[in-house]
Amino acid sequence: MTVEILQPALGTVIDVRNETTSGDVKRIVVEVPRSRTSGAAWAGPHRPGQCAMLSVFGVGECMISVSSSPPLVSGPGRPGATVERLEFAIKNAGRVTSAFHELEPGSPVGVRGPYGNGFPVDSWKGMSLLFAGGGIGMAPLRSVINYCLDRRDDYGPIRIVYGARSPGDLCFKDELFEKWPGVKGVQVDVTVDSGDETWPGPVGFVPQFTESLAPSPDGCVAVTCGPPVMIRVMLATLERIGFKPENVFTTLELKMQCGVGKCGRCNTGSKYVCVDGPVFTLAEMKTLPSEY
Repeated sequence: MTVEILQPALGTVIDVRNETTSGDVKRIVVEVPRSRTSGAAWAGPHRPGQCAMLSVFGVGECMISVSSSPPLVSGPGRPGATVERLEFAIKNAGRVTSAFHELEPGSPVGVRGPYGNGFPVDSWKGMSLLFAGGGIGMAPLRSVINYCLDRRDDYGPIRIVYGARSPGDLCFKDELFEKWPGVKGVQVDVTVDSGDETWPGPVGFVPQFTESLAPSPDGCVAVTCGPPVMIRVMLATLERIGFKPENVFTTLELKMQCGVGKCGRCNTGSKYVCVDGPVFTLAEMKTLPSEY
């Protein structure tokens, strides 16, 4: 049977929860059939850092990074399973994302993909890892962080630096304050742009906070994602600290529409973010137009 690459698979929402205090970011868990013999376009399992095109029927679709890590050998979505469970952190930022926030468990949702190159996690084996995220930019980082933690012996020390505008804007708090700090060889540092009476921790922007922690670039891979202005400052900060451009990774998720390199919406120079990215090294970024 011919598979229509733009035909979404029919997924089902199985859980919805608020990530932020204001509710402007929700975590949505979706189960989607993986079989391609049905004509559906989901071809998982995904790799960490890849994206999916999600659609609310009758409203529209948008590209969202998969925030869950690829499945191991057991559980829903394991290799060979016919169903994959995916998690997405979606910020209410427009008509389509607002429609996602109205979904409830049992709601149908369209899913196609996975799209993009993902992080080259095999090439990082044996190295130490630095993850620096800001706001909703933790969503794609969470996928690769949990992937590396699931394979903890393959990697060296792991440092996770994360920040948001306020304590209420921090996402994935259960992992940030409970799960990840409890893993051997993992250090978690959290900051906020502006604290309140409930916040006992550091206050400051992620790039400056990361620099104050003085991470060693020796044998280390750095991965960053966040608002565009944070990415720009963070990349410059990491290079100033001494990280090699080929060891610095970020993920871009702007302007993607078709997801298969046909519409030309996400191209920058000769690169299409949806098929050549969304993961790029700083060395690659230096060859792209300055719009990023």
